[in-house]
Amino acid sequence: MKRFWKTAEAVAEDGGWAIRLDGRPVRTPSRVALVVPGATLARTIAAEWDAQGAEVDPRLMPMTGFANATIDRVLPAPGDFRGQVAAYAASDLLCYRADEPEELVARQQAQWEPLLDWAAAHYGVRFAVTAGIVPVDQPARTLAALRGAVEAIDPWLLAGAATITQIGGSLVGMLAHLAGVLPAEALFDVVSLDELWQIEQWGEDWEAAERLAARRTDFLNAARYCALAAAG
Repeated sequence: MKRFWKTAEAVAEDGGWAIRLDGRPVRTPSRVALVVPGATLARTIAAEWDAQGAEVDPRLMPMTGFANATIDRVLPAPGDFRGQVAAYAASDLLCYRADEPEELVARQQAQWEPLLDWAAAHYGVRFAVTAGIVPVDQPARTLAALRGAVEAIDPWLLAGAATITQIGGSLVGMLAHLAGVLPAEALFDVVSLDELWQIEQWGEDWEAAERLAARRTDFLNAARYCALAAAG
């Protein structure tokens, strides 16, 4: 798509903030008006549209993408979306540890255990932790508590929260981030510990570097969206 507008702006209206291009409303892929609840997110989205060149590149508009996903996919069926996110409680990355080498085991213990300890204290639950990839059942009370935590997330944050969880493989990590326990950059390194370990041991090829960089970008964009959506 070629750029057809001169100016993008965020405009307050009943029920939220709309994005307009030369006064015309922006719509989502499902043709719903792109209206968000807060000025901070709206102005950031408008800035993404304003920053486009002659050719529109959706990859340079991540906040627009998350807002579109929220309006088109999350808000029509928030319960279904919450269920997909909460399902990660049964297989959280932080509960699956290496059994060797000792240095990797120690790093996982040092970086992953504090997050599980935080969640255990915050939600009053306990976690089953295992070495290897054989599935381990989490206590029913733990699953229920984490599902309740997902239920408490504002629907406007869910698209970003889901991306953080999916990329990192850790529901606990995502909840800790939203609670202010760990910044996004630090959390990404924590949930990427195994991959970073492999790179440290064997070196980094360009394909692995590109994959890691793309995951980091998507992860941090998701965290930024959550912060903007929560800012009002």
